[in-house]
Amino acid sequence: MNYPEAFARYLLYERGGSTHTVDGYRRDIREFTEIAAGTSEDDCDWAKFDRESARTFIFELHQRGLGKNSILRKISALRSFYKFLCRENVVKDNIFQDVASPHKDRSLPKIFSVSAIDKLCDAPRQYWEHAIATGTAKDEFFARFAAARDHAIIEVLYSGGLRIGEGMGLNLTDIDLPAGIVKVFGKGSKERLCALGRPAKCALSEYLELREDFLEGGKENALFLNRFRTRLTARSFQRSLKNYLEIAELPPDMTPHKLRHSFATHLLDAGADLRSVQEMLGHDNLSTTQIYTHVSIERLKATYRNAHPHGKAASEHDPESFSDTTNLQ
Repeated sequence: MNYPEAFARYLLYERGGSTHTVDGYRRDIREFTEIAAGTSEDDCDWAKFDRESARTFIFELHQRGLGKNSILRKISALRSFYKFLCRENVVKDNIFQDVASPHKDRSLPKIFSVSAIDKLCDAPRQYWEHAIATGTAKDEFFARFAAARDHAIIEVLYSGGLRIGEGMGLNLTDIDLPAGIVKVFGKGSKERLCALGRPAKCALSEYLELREDFLEGGKENALFLNRFRTRLTARSFQRSLKNYLEIAELPPDMTPHKLRHSFATHLLDAGADLRSVQEMLGHDNLSTTQIYTHVSIERLKATYRNAHPHGKAASEHDPESFSDTTNLQ
C-alpha cells in the first residue's frame, strides 16, 4: 500500500486540508525517505525507521542551510504522517514525536501602511489605462474589466483580512453586498463571516457590473474570473500584483498575504481587541494573533522615537529600551 498517498487522501477528505498543504506534506515525506533511506517512498518499509533516522533527517536539513521555520514545518509534516501510520498500525511509535527541534523564529510580519494600500488600490487602473494607451492591451473592455476586478480583490482581501486562497475561492453566493458581509471558507473548511467596508463594497459593485457584461449571459458562480471566464487562480493574481507594486513604487517582495497582516495590525492600532481580531482572522489559537500586537508596539515605539523631543535621547542612552523595527512598508 502507498501510505503517503493514503495520508494525502486522509488530509484532503477527512481533515479538510488544502491541496497546497497536502502537496507540501508529500514533498516533505519524499525528502525524508531520500535522506534517511536513499530510496523512493514506493519501496519504503516505514517500520524500519527509528528516532536516529529522524535525527539524521533533521541534521541533514541543517547542513543544507535550511531555515529554522522550514525545518519546523517539515518536522510537523513528518510527525503528522507518523501519527497516521501509528493509527493504521503500520508502525508502533511516532519517531518524530519527541525529537529536538529548533526554536521558531518569530520575525515580525511586514505590512503595508495605509497610504501604501491607497496607492496599491489605484495601481490596477493606472496599469491597464497605460496598457490601453500604448496599445499593449489587446482588448480594451477586458483591460477595464481586469482593472476593476483586481482593485476589488485588493479591497476585499484588505477589508476582510482574507488569505489569497480564500479570496480566489469566493463565489457570488458568498457575497451579501447590501449587508457588507462575505462568507469565507478558511483552513479546514471552517466558515467565518468577514466584513466589507465601504471602499470594498464600491469596488465590488463596479466590478460586478462589468462582470455581468463580460459573461455575456453565461453562468459562472466563481466571483473573480480570468479571461477564459472561469475562476481566477491565486497564482495569476500574484503575477499581476508584481506589476501593480511596480506602478505604486512599493517593495517588490510584498505579497497578497501582507494585506491580511496589514488588516490585523491596523485594527489593533485603532484599538480593536485581540479576541475580535482573532475571530475575524479565523485563528484557532490566540497566540497566533498575538504576533500583531508586537507589530503595533514596534510601530508605536518608532513613532515615539521619531516624534517625541526626548525620543532619540532615550534610545541613545538606553539601547535596550527601543528595538529597531522591521521595515514596515
